[in-house]
Amino acid sequence: MTVCRVNASFTFPSRFILAASMNPCPCGYYGDMTHECTCQPSQITKYMSKISGPLLDRMDMHIEVFPVKYKELSSEVNNRSSEEMRKEIEAARSLQLERYKKDKILFNSQLTAKQIKKYCVLEEDSKALLESAFEKLSLSARAYNRVIKLSRTIADLDGSENIKSMHIAEAIQYRSLDKKYRDII
Repeated sequence: MTVCRVNASFTFPSRFILAASMNPCPCGYYGDMTHECTCQPSQITKYMSKISGPLLDRMDMHIEVFPVKYKELSSEVNNRSSEEMRKEIEAARSLQLERYKKDKILFNSQLTAKQIKKYCVLEEDSKALLESAFEKLSLSARAYNRVIKLSRTIADLDGSENIKSMHIAEAIQYRSLDKKYRDII
């Protein structure tokens, strides 16, 4: 990480995970099904333009989170336990560690463009879906690679050697700002 100040720049080694949040508009209700947004389109555009496209491109996932309804909180439905999820994640991590042991990388997120071609084999219908999303959402090359890397992780969690169209579709769903705001900004 490089920190630039008036008199000097300092570079520090770092690896980090960025988790950030923001409202969808100044009033906070744009896209909410239970509340009406009171913002004008120009206000939403101005608000969203505060976060740059190149910064969004560098984020693997941007997901909208809506308020949870009481019925969902009080439901008796049994969801997967943390222990079950931990086991799935550990299995996916083991796959990645084994796959990349000769390349000296640890995570799918560290794949270079050359390694993406080697390790992220797409089935034909996956390629077609990704091409369609690339065109419709006007994805950048960086976003394209992020979708593929995320799809590789989803496939690993699914225990799949190849990336299937359902893995691509799920990864694309995690790029909600590409879809929702491309016409606004």
